[in-house]
Amino acid sequence: MSYPPSLQSVIDELGRFPGVGPKSAQRIAFWMMRQPDEDVRRLVESMLSMKASLSLCPECCNISENDGVCSLCSDARRDQSVLCVVEEPRDVVAIERSNAFHGRYHVLHGLINPLEGMTPDRLKIRELLKRLHDDGITEVILSLSPTVEGDATTLYLSKQLHDTGLRVTQVATGLPVGGDMEFADDQTIGRALEGRRLVSGS
Repeated sequence: MSYPPSLQSVIDELGRFPGVGPKSAQRIAFWMMRQPDEDVRRLVESMLSMKASLSLCPECCNISENDGVCSLCSDARRDQSVLCVVEEPRDVVAIERSNAFHGRYHVLHGLINPLEGMTPDRLKIRELLKRLHDDGITEVILSLSPTVEGDATTLYLSKQLHDTGLRVTQVATGLPVGGDMEFADDQTIGRALEGRRLVSGS
């Protein structure tokens, strides 16, 4: 027996979500089917609004609204001389929770991973290098997850930044090897930032 086409369509779409398998997709679809129409409509409208409103900040490539500069880049109280490079927007949120960093950010939107087609030209590296010429930055912190891909990206960036004359540091290894920045607790992220070390590009 198969599900009605309208239900199966929702299950198929939910199954495309990261971490959502076929059974989880079915559970979510059946849960949504039981919800009041106004709740489902509110969910759909919020998703459409998100797609219409969100864009990337033209300065740091973090998430922004209405094609404008994000709230962190527009905050004049932040240290303009230090730039923290992270993989994804969720890493910005994780670091901000630690309250250990008060500079600016640059979001790469991925890590170098040739097996999955993630080459340097697909990341926001050109935008990063351009900022270094325009912005009066003195230090770049490479705050990438300590995975094989994170290490490869850190090595690539350190070589790109070697001749810039900037202080290039890497967060300390208080972060678990093989783990994601997103899941680290606030205190661990804070200590990793405080214990950052210089990166050699040679």
